[in-house]
Amino acid sequence: QVQLAESGGGSVQAGGSLRLSCVVSGYTYSNYCMAWFRQAPGKEREGVAAFAIAPSGGAELFLDSVKGRFTISFDNAKNILYLQMNSLQPDDTAMYYCAGRQISGAHCSNHYLWYNSMGRGTQVTVSS
Repeated sequence: QVQLAESGGGSVQAGGSLRLSCVVSGYTYSNYCMAWFRQAPGKEREGVAAFAIAPSGGAELFLDSVKGRFTISFDNAKNILYLQMNSLQPDDTAMYYCAGRQISGAHCSNHYLWYNSMGRGTQVTVSS
């Protein structure tokens, strides 16, 4: 059974940076999708970025608002998914979740219900 554990959240001022980490354990699949989602109070959970662990896979950012500021990466040796967040803005304030699902190809969905594993989340708060 795959387990995901997020860390790295915190409180920062606008313009600051944070790096979120998601340790994945119990992962034995050759092709696997991992993604970051976020949910602000009163809002829907939205896909931020995904990384397809596959021969033709790679990183994808889902939100236009984070392009140029956020970077998703995966450390194969440590089985850790990262989300580097720079130039943070108050609108980035949310609970951030890591999600995963086995795949046959190299495509990752931006909808959280498509994933069958999800962590408990880590809070990111950005003040102006």
